[in-house]
Amino acid sequence: MSNKKRNKPVLWTALSLALMAGASLLAFQPRTSSAADLVVYKSPTCGCCRKWVRHMRENGFSVEVHEQYNVTPKKDEYGVPRQLRSCHSARIGGYVVEGHVPADVVKQLLKEKPAIAGVAVPGMPMGSPGMEGTRKDPYDVFSFTDTGKTGIYASR
Repeated sequence: MSNKKRNKPVLWTALSLALMAGASLLAFQPRTSSAADLVVYKSPTCGCCRKWVRHMRENGFSVEVHEQYNVTPKKDEYGVPRQLRSCHSARIGGYVVEGHVPADVVKQLLKEKPAIAGVAVPGMPMGSPGMEGTRKDPYDVFSFTDTGKTGIYASR
């Protein structure tokens, strides 16, 4: 038997072990986002919500969408203050994201981890993600706590 034929089982074993080791290392790599990281509740007929979801995906978020005609029960469950409500509600990393909040603000929120319940862009300001058009109005991204205290988290 030649050396080439004798070494084949050894090569296959070594290759298999290397692949398994590589797969193990990949399994333990830190993730920036996973399938259920951003869970969105929106109306199936809302085009601006659909555009916001696309904005989030284009900025690296994996998004799970739940379509329902009445999103108010989710807003109530999440404790979104009435004055900060918009068309869609989401959760990510233990925070609520209400309305047309830009992806970079969500990334900042996840990095800073402030002691708040969430962030919100009330209404549907022109120029916010999902509300792109011919004009861009200035708007604020508000923070809110479980007790309903609000503040400005970012301005655009």
